[in-house]
Parts: sequence; C-alpha cells; structure tokens
Amino acid sequence: MKHIWKATAFMMAAFTITSCNDNKFTVEGQITNAKDSLLYFENVGIEGINVLDSVKLSENGDFSFKEDATSAPEFYRLRIADQIINVSIDSTETVQIKGEYPGMASNYTVNGSENCEKIKELTLKQMALQSQAIALQQNTTLGIAAANDSIQSLINAYKEDVKLNYIYKEPMKAYSYFALFQAIGNYLIFNPRTSKDDIKAFAAVATSWDTYYPHAERGQNLHNIAIEGMKNQRLVDAQNADIQVDASKVQESGVLDIALIDNKGQERHLTDLKGQVVLLDFHVFALEDSPTRIIMLRELYNKYHAQGLEIYQVSLDGDEHFWKQQTAALPWISVRDGEGINSQRLMLYNIQAVPDFFLIDRGNNLVKRAAQIKDLEAEIKKLL
Repeated sequence: MKHIWKATAFMMAAFTITSCNDNKFTVEGQITNAKDSLLYFENVGIEGINVLDSVKLSENGDFSFKEDATSAPEFYRLRIADQIINVSIDSTETVQIKGEYPGMASNYTVNGSENCEKIKELTLKQMALQSQAIALQQNTTLGIAAANDSIQSLINAYKEDVKLNYIYKEPMKAYSYFALFQAIGNYLIFNPRTSKDDIKAFAAVATSWDTYYPHAERGQNLHNIAIEGMKNQRLVDAQNADIQVDASKVQESGVLDIALIDNKGQERHLTDLKGQVVLLDFHVFALEDSPTRIIMLRELYNKYHAQGLEIYQVSLDGDEHFWKQQTAALPWISVRDGEGINSQRLMLYNIQAVPDFFLIDRGNNLVKRAAQIKDLEAEIKKLL
C-alpha cells in the first residue's frame, strides 16, 4: 500500500497542463520568448518528479527530447521555472509542442497525441475552475458560508462534466488517469477518501488499467487507492450505524468485490472465490442470444470446474422471477443485480455493453476482459 496517494505530484502544479515509446519516443518543438532559459524535461513518477534532461533555449526556442518508451502510459512534463506543460506518452510517438513563455502553461499547441490534447483540455478547464473559485473567495458581498457553497457547486458541476466526458468515456486512457489527480490548491477534486462517487471513478480507471496494462505500477496504485477508499467508507458507514468494525478485517484483494444474493437466497462475495480461476460474467437472460451463450458457458464449466474453474454470473435482468427460472438448473454461482443497467457495478468494471466478462486468477487478480481474449478456453487453461 506504500504507493497510495504518492501520485499527488499532479496535484501540486497550479499552472500544469499534461499531455501526452525503434523503443523511443520524442517530444520536440519550440518555446519562444525564452532565450537563455533552461527548459527541463521531467518524469512525473509515482514516487516523485525526476529530471531526465534539459536544454538552454536559443533565440528560436527549438528543443527535442528523446527517451525510452515504457509498456504502459507514462507522464512527463516540460518546465521553465514554475511554468509547466505536462506530457503523457503511451507509444513510440512523436509529440510536437509549440508555446510562448512566460504563459506557456496555457498558451501552447500540441500535435501527435490525442492524450496530450485531452489533457490540455482538462487542465484549461481546471484553471478556469480555479479562477472562478478564487473570484468567489474574494467576493466581499458573499459570506463565507455562501462562498463555500458556491465553490462546492462549481466543483460538483466540474466533476460531473469530467466523469461523463472523460473518465467514464475512456477510462483506459492516460488523460482519464490524469483527471483523477486534478486539484484546486491543496483540494483534491476527486477524493476517494471522502466520496463514494469518487471511489467509483478511481475504480473504473483502475479496472481498465488492470486489463489494458496488466501489472503496470500506476494501475496497481489506482487499484490500491480504490480499495483503500472502499475500506475507509465501510468504516465510516459502520461508525454512522454505531457498529464497530475492525479495519484489519476489511478484506483487500486484487479485484473489486461484488456481494449479491444468489438464486438460493445466499449472499455471495466474488472475493470469497480466491484460490479458484473465476469467469466473472455480466449477463442478461432476456437477450435473444442468451441460450446459446449459456450452452457455451456450461460446456466450459463441465470441462474445467473439477480443475478449479468457477463462474460468478451477474444477471442484470429486471424480472427476478424470470431470472430464478432461467438459473434454477445452472451449476455455477448465479446472482442478480437489481439495479440493472443503472448498476454501480457496471461503472466499477467499466461495462459498456452486455454480455461482457472478465477472467480472474487464483490470487483474486483480474487478468483480462472479453475484448482482450480471442480464445477463452485457451486463456482459462493457462490460469488453471
């Protein structure tokens, strides 16, 4: 858990814009009006910020930095004094940046990376939000309580916009990761320590990074943050209900838990299946192709259950009686999410369409999702 909250290097740049691996990537361009200034190229790592290279700018401001690519998206920044342009790299790309000092943090253009463009959008939004918040604080006609309420309303609207148009839209992208760590001063906009909704945002990105960039340190860090947030929230809920809960008893694992009632009336936890290979399946029995898919799953279950395969199937059907009829003869774990397509669990696992499924290894670690699997039986055999 030592990396939790260390990614707050993003939070500390009030004038920050981030963007966007032969096995090399290049960041090049011009920063004008900055003759003789030192331009630093830095890695914004989980452990902190490290200087990778620097150049003394000439009159035309040309620069070019080249570094080794990484297997998962990584974050960097261009810096002159306190003016920063952040850069996210997810391939062996060439990113071109042109800016003007001293206002380069907002006055620049970027080409060659969609992530870089999106992160610029996000930071300009954040800078506008911060300016509005400062204006409200300095408005002498407003009382402290009224100003704080107005600022909170601005933040809430900002969060809804960013969640809808960035984080939940493409949670596997570097710009969605970046959005989670935006701040106003020392105020973390998305704070999983205090908000259940913010935990969902962290969990959605964590799940996508687990599947698209398995074993990436940043993905594991996000996952730990989401788990820690859930743990803290359970303790708060318990305290509010006058129930004493030992924090050490709150289970942590490599997969976000699901706890639902099965077709026999028992609560079943996904994390209780540790030690088995699990096919986590999101399904709607009312769909036309459901019978064909159930036959396929039954064949896999019959063939590999004795070797350690379990299926944890989450139904999103609205009709509980219909669901019980459809699952009465099924040998695996069948649970139903009464929230249906509005389920929070769909957000946590970034389910865009149903059916969808994930493979979980014996250590309770999410390995792959349907979109990454060409031969499901072969992938199951690898894990058994």
